[in-house]
Amino acid sequence: MLRTLTARHDRFSLNAPFRIARGVRTEADVVTVTIRQGDHVGRGEGVPITRYNETIESSLEAIAAVTPMIEGGASRAELAAAMPANAARNALDDALWDLEARLAGASVAALAGVAELGPVPTAITISIDTPDGMAVAASRIAEVPLLKVKVDRENPQARIAAVRAAAPKPRLIVDANESWTIAEVVALQDFLVDQRVDLLEQPLPAADDEALAGIQSRVPICADESLHTRADLDRLAGRYSHVNIKLDKTGGLTEALALADAARSRGFGLMVGCMVCSSLGIAPAMLIAAQAEFADLDGPLWLSADRDGGARAENGVLLPPAPGFWGSAE
Repeated sequence: MLRTLTARHDRFSLNAPFRIARGVRTEADVVTVTIRQGDHVGRGEGVPITRYNETIESSLEAIAAVTPMIEGGASRAELAAAMPANAARNALDDALWDLEARLAGASVAALAGVAELGPVPTAITISIDTPDGMAVAASRIAEVPLLKVKVDRENPQARIAAVRAAAPKPRLIVDANESWTIAEVVALQDFLVDQRVDLLEQPLPAADDEALAGIQSRVPICADESLHTRADLDRLAGRYSHVNIKLDKTGGLTEALALADAARSRGFGLMVGCMVCSSLGIAPAMLIAAQAEFADLDGPLWLSADRDGGARAENGVLLPPAPGFWGSAE
């Protein structure tokens, strides 16, 4: 039976400005894909990111280019061969998974051979602000299991220390989003240990990864912008201890699952992350979270209003979307 594919631009307002080293955003712009086959509908979402030279317009154009093959019944493997790993392919791949599950009367988890969706302790992000402002934000969520602190080159010590003083209990991820130099990474080692930082995420620009091979970091370092697919793993060995798997970088759940297996086999620790997105982008990523040491899936928590039936959080634990939202026939 033939399929019908539609793709559109959806925009979600944020409940507060989201500031990182590369800038600030007040809205989340996503591409939503729907694939209908008979009475069954699969959905997926992708978040084009300018850091990777993606826009809403270019993503919709890329989806339009492969629409005939998808409507003609192309598989996820054929999709991967036809498109690079990006947000557009993520939306399509996840929609195909959702459709397959509904056609099979099963869950994506069962089809993929992984654990069913369950509660996930997720990092709650403190975006860049003054140290006092970040301390106030941290004090409101000081009992969650995991915090993520966004920093740049402007006095990261004061910001990290302010958050840690306001929230002494949670595990702590510090994310510099490529804004530091190797000299700063080395100079801040003792400070990061003193602040009980559990993970330092992408401190250097991706093009400068090789500098990490020459240091013995006292804090585990995680690749984010440096990692997209399995093809990157050999290059990252000896430079990073962990890798951050994001479906908008892997081009969908299919590659994300394979990447997780390959990374673990090479001795990398796993983190699963997200862009600022709706729960439609988070549900597939939650299937990777059971395998990961760190989950950073609070994207929908930044939205003023999520999609109906989406995920919700209680005390830093992300609860799965409603049955039938994505990835199951219910």
